[in-house]
Amino acid sequence: MVFKANDKRYDNMKVRRAGNTGLQLPALSFGTWHSFGDTANFEDSEKIMLAAFDRGIFSFDLANNYGPGSGAAERMFGQVYQRDLKPYRDELIITTKAGFHMWPGVYGNFSSKKTLVAALDQSLQRMGLDYVDIYYTHRFDPNTRLEETAEALDGLVRAGKALYIGISNYNGEQTARMIELFKEMHTPFVVNQSSYNMLNREPQNDGTLKTLAENDDGFIAYGPLAEGLLTSKYLNGIPSDIHLHWTNNFILENGEEKAIAKLNKLNDLAKNRNQTLAQMSLAWLLHDPTVVSVVTGASKVAHLDDNLKALDNLEFTPDELEEIDKIVKEK
Repeated sequence: MVFKANDKRYDNMKVRRAGNTGLQLPALSFGTWHSFGDTANFEDSEKIMLAAFDRGIFSFDLANNYGPGSGAAERMFGQVYQRDLKPYRDELIITTKAGFHMWPGVYGNFSSKKTLVAALDQSLQRMGLDYVDIYYTHRFDPNTRLEETAEALDGLVRAGKALYIGISNYNGEQTARMIELFKEMHTPFVVNQSSYNMLNREPQNDGTLKTLAENDDGFIAYGPLAEGLLTSKYLNGIPSDIHLHWTNNFILENGEEKAIAKLNKLNDLAKNRNQTLAQMSLAWLLHDPTVVSVVTGASKVAHLDDNLKALDNLEFTPDELEEIDKIVKEK
């Protein structure tokens, strides 16, 4: 059956702009880090992606290494795109990244010119695209000068393979330097995408958010629910085999009991706002105008709809923000 998108798909979606750039994104973007790839059920993946688009989520976040095995998520997305979403290409923001381990040998990692060019060619081929909307360097490369990385990304825009450039997992100082280089070359740099949530404040603490705001650029948050910690799932206990992203490992360093106590206090505050803990966590990220979009994954339509309800209440009182900070900073 031919997919026809919901005519009212944009009626309820909040759209935000990255600073004063031309890039606009839905407040929630669809992430494919988990659950999408060769081992996933195609029909389930197709159903959730199309449900997202039908609800006004027109931004799909990918990376060369996502999926169980590099390229798997891009292949899956490419199949859904070719079968269902291709007629809507001019509405979609499709993004990918290169820099974490992608293929064997020295060029399957980091951000040399050869790596970034080869990785984007692979990604375009897998997805059946002429260009991506945002292409990211996925992580800071300590051994390659930033000029080479910036020039490679600029060249890919000039070659018509990407419209905008992003950086991912770069700290405040690294972000500031990349912005300088991009300004010199007139590269359309728009966003930094990094791990950020109510518990993990690193982009706030290291100056990333401040630098982006000062330069009229945007920030995209991934890991907004700290792999499920910021949901109601673990309010009574955290399993020992929980798989946290490397940026969130510190959350359990003072012991499980203290972490659970924090989560329950945050959950009580969310209830007072008529939100779930997950919804408040997403809303908290979006109360900062520098945050253009939050990347969330979903394997069920019900999860997607729950997340979207966060957009019904993005306002926080100064007291609420103060209370959240106090809870999070408790030792």
